[in-house]
Amino acid sequence: MTDLYQSQRAMRQMRRQAMQRGVIAILDIGSSKIACLVLRFDGTGKLSEDSSIGSLAGQSGFRVIGAATTRSRGVQFGEITAMQETERAIRTALQAAQKMAEIRVDHVIACFSGANPRSYGLDATVELEGQVVTEAEIARVLSSCEVPEYGAGREVLHAQPVNFALDHRSGLIDPRGQLGHNLAVDMHMLTVDATAIQNLVHCIKRCDLELAGIASSAYVSGISALVEDEQELGAACIDMGGGTTSISIFLKKHMIYADCVRMGGDHITSDISMGLGVPTANAERIKTFCGGVHATGADDRDMIDIGGDTGDWEHDRRTASRAELIGIMRPRVEEILEEVRARLDAAGFEYLPSQQIVLTGGTSQIMGLDGLATRILGQQVRLGRPLRVHGLPQSATGPGFAGSVGLSLFAANPQDEWWDFEVPVDRYPARSFRRAVKWFRDNW
Repeated sequence: MTDLYQSQRAMRQMRRQAMQRGVIAILDIGSSKIACLVLRFDGTGKLSEDSSIGSLAGQSGFRVIGAATTRSRGVQFGEITAMQETERAIRTALQAAQKMAEIRVDHVIACFSGANPRSYGLDATVELEGQVVTEAEIARVLSSCEVPEYGAGREVLHAQPVNFALDHRSGLIDPRGQLGHNLAVDMHMLTVDATAIQNLVHCIKRCDLELAGIASSAYVSGISALVEDEQELGAACIDMGGGTTSISIFLKKHMIYADCVRMGGDHITSDISMGLGVPTANAERIKTFCGGVHATGADDRDMIDIGGDTGDWEHDRRTASRAELIGIMRPRVEEILEEVRARLDAAGFEYLPSQQIVLTGGTSQIMGLDGLATRILGQQVRLGRPLRVHGLPQSATGPGFAGSVGLSLFAANPQDEWWDFEVPVDRYPARSFRRAVKWFRDNW
């Protein structure tokens, strides 16, 4: 935990330096594509007068001056499986974005999906040493949270205070400067497999880049696809990517739960490839132009030219009905949505004030998917596109770029996290001893 705390603080410091320089790159490493945006900040003077870091340093406006995508290589289920292939793909996307921006970028902020995320809810209460809530008091209450045993080989990716309470006045977003006696906090902690983060960090270093931040794609997709009212009242963002389907639940403008299903659009393409006996590239083309999940009477007569490159004329001029294609795609789409429903039920999503569900990601563009999702997930389902940001090219405004745009917003306006505060390092080793004493007291 101590190493993680220090490394996250170091990344926040690098982010601040990059923003002072005025330019930073955004890297969305997915299973089907790698997207890169180059941001130029125009409000670097507003960061802070002192040397503080993190979101406490203020917010900054930005403009996209470079954008590029390339086909992802060496990434499966959102995790790197072939280091050299992924490195080559990242370099390709970054160089194209730098060429468009006409500037060299050294610092990147990356997001990724997969890595088996798990959410934890933590809480703590402390008595204030003075009557005014200071940053030191917030650091003290955050460090008092009892961190659960989340297992070996896991790392904390996000640790965000989502609610403060001061003398039974709950729902405070920022209690600093207020008067009271007892300060309580609710914190959401997200852990992922450590090897996935280590491989990502190593791959970015091999590309001669400095990592200035790392985030979960489930979190950043929710930031960009959910409107302000949905984030406030409670909503789920379902980011349907190529290798994984990421789920995030927001309430009071904070993420309170995240998970992922290890299925996505690539599995639908694979089913089409096997069902029709065509190469994967042809299956992807057929899915994009002719795919759907609702069959009508006309689909039996609507024939699709399958095509092929075998050289056998009879084999390459085969056709299939659109109803046959839908019969292949629908079971897999239903399976993905049923898994999402199970995750939402486990999170207690039905108890939120609003049960709005927003579908985003490239796979969400399958024709008729929103209607099928309404039947499986609930009545309040809509298709979401990322928020419009300055300078974003038209080609990067689709649902498939929700993660990239959300990561840009995360870079410019990050929320408070545990490592934004000066937590005394000597509190970490005491934590395991304190937990042992508590267990001994409770059981004996």
